[in-house]
Amino acid sequence: MPELYGNTTGLSASAIRALERIYRRRVPSDKIATPELVRSLADASKETKRQVGALVHRSGEVDYVIVGNASALMLPDIGRLRAAEGRFRALRLVHTHLFNEPLTRDDLTDLTRLRLDLVAAIMLNPMGEPQRMSWAYNTPTFEGKGQPYAVAGPFPYGQPQPHFGELIAALEAEFAQHARTREVTAKDGRAILIHVGDKKKPGAAAHARSRLAELESLARTAGVDIVERVIQLRDQPDPRFVIGAGKLEDVVTQAIDLGAETLIYDCDLSAAQAHAIAKQTDLKVLDRTQVILDIFAQRAESRDGKLQVELAQLKYTLPRLGQKDDSLSRLTGGIGGRGPGETKLEIGRRRARERVHRLEKELQGLERQRTERRRKRAGSDLPVVAIVGYTNAGKSTLLNTLTDAGVLAEDKLFATLDTRARKLFLPGGRDVILTDTVGFIRQMPKDLFAAFRATFEEAADADLILEVVDVSDPEHGEHITTTLEILRDLGLDDTPRLRVFNKIDKLEAEERAALENQPDGVGISALEKSTTKALLTRIESWLALIDHQRATRAATDEAERLLYEA
Repeated sequence: MPELYGNTTGLSASAIRALERIYRRRVPSDKIATPELVRSLADASKETKRQVGALVHRSGEVDYVIVGNASALMLPDIGRLRAAEGRFRALRLVHTHLFNEPLTRDDLTDLTRLRLDLVAAIMLNPMGEPQRMSWAYNTPTFEGKGQPYAVAGPFPYGQPQPHFGELIAALEAEFAQHARTREVTAKDGRAILIHVGDKKKPGAAAHARSRLAELESLARTAGVDIVERVIQLRDQPDPRFVIGAGKLEDVVTQAIDLGAETLIYDCDLSAAQAHAIAKQTDLKVLDRTQVILDIFAQRAESRDGKLQVELAQLKYTLPRLGQKDDSLSRLTGGIGGRGPGETKLEIGRRRARERVHRLEKELQGLERQRTERRRKRAGSDLPVVAIVGYTNAGKSTLLNTLTDAGVLAEDKLFATLDTRARKLFLPGGRDVILTDTVGFIRQMPKDLFAAFRATFEEAADADLILEVVDVSDPEHGEHITTTLEILRDLGLDDTPRLRVFNKIDKLEAEERAALENQPDGVGISALEKSTTKALLTRIESWLALIDHQRATRAATDEAERLLYEA
């Protein structure tokens, strides 16, 4: 028996027969719908008192018959978002509207989201007879301007229809030309960024824009072309889709229009949320943690760094292995599906846990080696100065400027993942060891922080910490807060710290003067060596003060020991 889809509950035997008869209809390539198909749909709607639709293949056969309710249809799952660039689904939807209403938002969403050839509505009068007809089809847009569809009608039923085959051929040719002329430069495709903010928070809009700007920097560093940015301010995130269901439909329409394959959320998605969004949109879905993990996977160079990234990826993936979601499959390739370790992500929980155990054991051995290297440096009697700070604050650039280290320094987030140590010669003739560390970022993924904790602890043996701050960033105050929180988590908040205000060349004269007068900081431009003289002088002063404090404590301890022995 032919299968009926949708709301088939409570249908009478005569209604079922009327619906099954629709499968017998054939539609030639020059027609949107034949009078016979329209009559069968109208009769079935009159019998069921529900909307009835047919998905008609270009071959002319009816592939699906769908029953809705009085005001809407729910289409069956007909596959992925698009079969190919510039091509449609080769299915058109012809359905009834019981109350003589025109095409609805749901109709247009189905048209664009599912890449249907066309959606046609047969508008019935109160007697259930066809009265008017309207149809819509997809159209290309440029630079996101205009509607991604065109609506024709409504026209009185019986008015001549356009040649369906010629219309679709012309549209597909236009879409193909549009796709060829569109420049795609990023290696990992096109993405839409999504941020959901708390509208009750003061300055919510400005905060949301700042957060989205940072997410954009992360995504571009990961190799993604950003085609749209979406901000929604809500009382609280939607528990299923994070943004509202209606807003998500708008995003899907934008994705289709702009050729985006990926949605990137500026938050951590639960496994259920990622699965629900991917199922609803047929798009690849990533969250902030996945983007950061991907950047680390691309940039890790040492054996230590690669193992730490793989460990963080596995710990992130373990709770999600039960979800069958393309966003978690390394077979899809690209951002979120790359890593230095295993080439196959579809592994069982048992094997994943075994791999986590082996990685943790190997990293413990490498940590012992790092500890030994630090012990040897400590035995050299050279003081250690560690450079820390928010990612892309200019830490590696400062190391290069002060020591001619020649390490990688890019205007990208997390350009440095492996700690570098170089000898620095101070103006007073003293030598110190200067180390560069991994950059910090707000809401650092906990698994990544745990994996790289040993690397962060390179600063634990430092005599002095240089906290580099990019003062040209409007959010540098929040960056300082994030850095202090991470130092506190590492137990380094009591270590002597000198704040280095970088990129002062981008500030106005008054702002630069205000920074220069701060007792706990010094302003520089890491690109200009001439601006670092004051910094070197301050480092010498700090180290002299630290030496004096240590000598005083040592003398006090010795005096107490002698007094105790006496």
